[in-house]
Amino acid sequence: MGMPDLELERELIESGRAPVAGIDEAGRGPLAGPVVAAAVILPRGYSQDFLDDSKKVSSKRRDLLYEELTRDSQVCWGVAFAEVGEIDELNILRATHVAMERAALALPVRPAFCLIDGLDVPGFPLEAKGVVKGDGISLSIAAASIIAKVTRDRRMQELAEEFPVYGFAKHKGYGTQIHMEALREYGPCREHRRSFAPVAKLIQ
Repeated sequence: MGMPDLELERELIESGRAPVAGIDEAGRGPLAGPVVAAAVILPRGYSQDFLDDSKKVSSKRRDLLYEELTRDSQVCWGVAFAEVGEIDELNILRATHVAMERAALALPVRPAFCLIDGLDVPGFPLEAKGVVKGDGISLSIAAASIIAKVTRDRRMQELAEEFPVYGFAKHKGYGTQIHMEALREYGPCREHRRSFAPVAKLIQ
């Protein structure tokens, strides 16, 4: 599998739909913390040899790519959260879609078309299509995956200081053995997703 490129974006731009935004999220699976979405419009001809799906990039390189993307005046980006209360109220899929919509609408420029990582999002407020495994195909989605992941990791670092017993800085809220042991010992805090089965069981 090659690196993501701007081929999908180029086809859309040539069909008169510019600018094109890539959208991705981070944090659907964890037991704690928000889900974070990012939307990115890259300039035409943008290239970055190391920009890839955030899951394939080391933490150190993600941080460097994040700084490069967010400081580049040619790159438009927006980031948005769906907090734990919304995840529990709506369900994780709908909360993810809400975060994606907010990220797209937070862009300083209104995109003509959005490429969304994964399946189509019903009722999305802008013209859009889902791209399965899009963060490995579209450079815009890959950029969004980096910004979403780094933003969420930094939020979890902040929550680790507020709730030190859970080890959020290490596992970022995922259901690791250390996290589950802390949950059993201390019970859930306000940042735990009570609609998720492992947390719900402990409350019962």
